[in-house]
Order: sequence, then structure tokens, then C-alpha cells
Amino acid sequence: MAEKFDVVDVIKVKRDGGVLPDDHIDWVVDAYTRGVVADEQMAALAMAIFINGMERPEIARWTDAMIRSGETMDFSSLGKPTADKHSTGGVGDKITLPLAPLVASYGVAVPQLSGRGLGHTGGTLDKLEAIPGWRADLTNDELMTILRDPGCVICAAGTGLAPADKKLYALRDITSTVDCIPLIASSIMSKKIAEGTDSLVLDVKVGSGAFMKDEAMARELARTMVDLGKDAGVDTVALLTDMSVPLGRCIGNALEVRESVEVLAGGGPEDVVELTLALAREMLSAAGQPDADVEKALADGRAMDTWNAMIRAQGGDPEAALPTARHTHDVVADADGVVTELDALALGVGSWRLGAGRARKEDPVQAGAGIELHVGLGDTVTKGQKLFTLHTDDEDRFERALESTLPGVAVEADGVAPERKVIIDRIS
Repeated sequence: MAEKFDVVDVIKVKRDGGVLPDDHIDWVVDAYTRGVVADEQMAALAMAIFINGMERPEIARWTDAMIRSGETMDFSSLGKPTADKHSTGGVGDKITLPLAPLVASYGVAVPQLSGRGLGHTGGTLDKLEAIPGWRADLTNDELMTILRDPGCVICAAGTGLAPADKKLYALRDITSTVDCIPLIASSIMSKKIAEGTDSLVLDVKVGSGAFMKDEAMARELARTMVDLGKDAGVDTVALLTDMSVPLGRCIGNALEVRESVEVLAGGGPEDVVELTLALAREMLSAAGQPDADVEKALADGRAMDTWNAMIRAQGGDPEAALPTARHTHDVVADADGVVTELDALALGVGSWRLGAGRARKEDPVQAGAGIELHVGLGDTVTKGQKLFTLHTDDEDRFERALESTLPGVAVEADGVAPERKVIIDRIS
């Protein structure tokens, strides 16, 4: 059967700064998914989009075409509202772990289809796989059963959701077209809209440890994704949040699970608690509970009960001891002073080099590896005081981890730490 269009003509429209018509977009996404459009041709189109951008209707149609490349999920049979959260990723970003059970404890279904880490940003599934017995891969029937009770699930996304995105993402990764707002926004939102949730809260990170280092670009990405959600009929808001400093005091898989459980027990670092509560309020408000007292669910143990039930439902043992690394190395202050810098990227790369992350998607990760911070930005420290501890199963990794972490941590005698605002803005 003859194809409807010639891919060279489609590329030419965007190469010359034109607007792709709907039928061109529908055809090229479908033809690429079917293998009719070759990788090198889609790479040329992606680069043309990277250079010339896309208008809002183009991005909406591109996103819709990627959704239609696969299956969509339907949670209407649950008989309760559904809410989801997506983070653009950062260092120490374990927010999904306490957030999902917190929101579910109010009778809202939370289907968190999550991914694995690549590079310095940790993957939610990698963190949870540190829990003995826990499994990420669920059938659709298992997913629906767990969403009924206890009401939240964190699992791997099936291959059937937006397969065009999976194929295009791999291509963008090797053709230097990842950093492109229309393609990032459509990639994230095609999967989230295909997921079929009623409402979506986006956590768009900005700062050294984030995908978007520049606030103006992060803001544009947030605005684009909120618009895409609304165009598709999904109630969508975004919080612009700080990722210049790691979230919390732990970076690494089992370490972050431990810290998440501390939050669910009513403790934990202030910034992790603040962001968890803010996102929970947004999700519950979208689900019709704008006055929910989210602090109460952490204080009275409801959220912890829901967490324990979710972990058990996915084969895990919430009471089991978490893995610990075989070797540790403490870094201490060499003088009195104030902590003026804890650079998220430097510490994220350090944790990755210790074995907490992967360079290629098939690489294994160490459950116990990572970095434990003993101080926060602005803390006063004395000479010899512990600043942070490195954890790894392989002592040979310490040297390279220190090469990245040490330049990112500063203690100054008369220093003043920069003001840090965890939540920068709300975009709706």
C-alpha cells in the first residue's frame, strides 16, 4: 500500500520554519512507529523541530498522535477519582514514595507509573527495588486490584503506552535533540495522558541538579505541559521547584527509602516534607478535597499504613531491613564555618559514581550506594565535624566520587548561604 505522504516533504516543512499540518503529524508519527520512516529521517525531523520549534496546536497534535500509537488506560471502573504526579527528576527526589500513600489515604487512587534512573537522577523503581521482595512489573489486573485497595501503586509502565515516544526518545538521546521543549513536553505528556488519570500535578525542577538548569526554560516547559494537559481534558497544574541543592539528606536507593519512611512516620527533612505536602494538597484539591488536612495523615499513621499495604501488595516486606553498603567514607570539615554550597549536580554525580545510578539502561545499580548528608545549607559547622558520608560496595569508587563531590560542597569562615525557596512558583 502506498504511503500517504513522502517523509522528505514533511521534513522540508519544518526545516524551512513552517507549521506541520495535522495530517502530516498523524502520518509521520504512525509511519515512524511502523518502521516506514527510518531513524535517520526522524532524526532530521527532530533536529528541525529542535531548531525551529513548534506552535501550541502542533505540540498538542504531536502528543495526541503519540498517544494514539499505543493503548490507553481507563480507571473509570474504580469508582473513585484518580490523581497522578510527575517530576522532571532531580537529586534525592524521593517525593513519590511518601506522596502516593499520603494521597491514597484520602480515598483517591494514585497510579504512579514510574521509571528507572539514568545518569545522576535516581529512578523511583530503583529506589523501591531496594526493599526485599518488592516488584515493579505488574499485570493490568494486579494494578487495578491494588488501586482499589490500598489505593496507590508505584510500578513500571507497560510497553503499550505511547510506543512512538519510546522509539523517539531513544533516537533523541543519540542525536543531541533531548533538550527541546516541544519534544520533552510531548514525551512526558503523551505517557501521562495515555495513563488515563483524571488530574495531574507536575513537579518541574530547576537548578544545577535538574534537567532544566535555566528558570525561564523550566517555566516554559511547565507552561507547555500544563497547556497540553488542559487541551487533552486532564486537570493539570505545575509547581516549579528548586533543584540547586539535593532534596533531603539522602541520595541513593535504600538511603532514600529510609528517609521516605521517616517522612511517613511524621519526621524527615523539612524540604522533603514541605514539597510532599504541597503536592498532596494539589492532588487532593484536583480530586475534590481542597480542605484535606494532609499533615494529619502523616501524624496519625494513616499514610504509613497505606505505604505498608502498598509495599506488601507488590510482594515487598516493609518490615525487612534495607540493604546497606559494605564500605563507607566520611568527609569532615577542615575548618570552622558556614555551609554555603551543596551543589545538587556534584552530589548527584558522586552518588552515581558510587554505584547508585547507571550510565546505560541495562547497567545494574547498588541498592546501598549513595551519599548521606549530615549538614544542610546554611548550617554552622566546626573543624572535624562530619559533612557527608559516602556509601558503596566497591572501595575503588571512592576516589572518583570524591573528585565530583568535593568541589560542590563549600564551608566558608564568614560565609552566608544563599536563600533557598523549595517551591518557586505555581503554574496553572
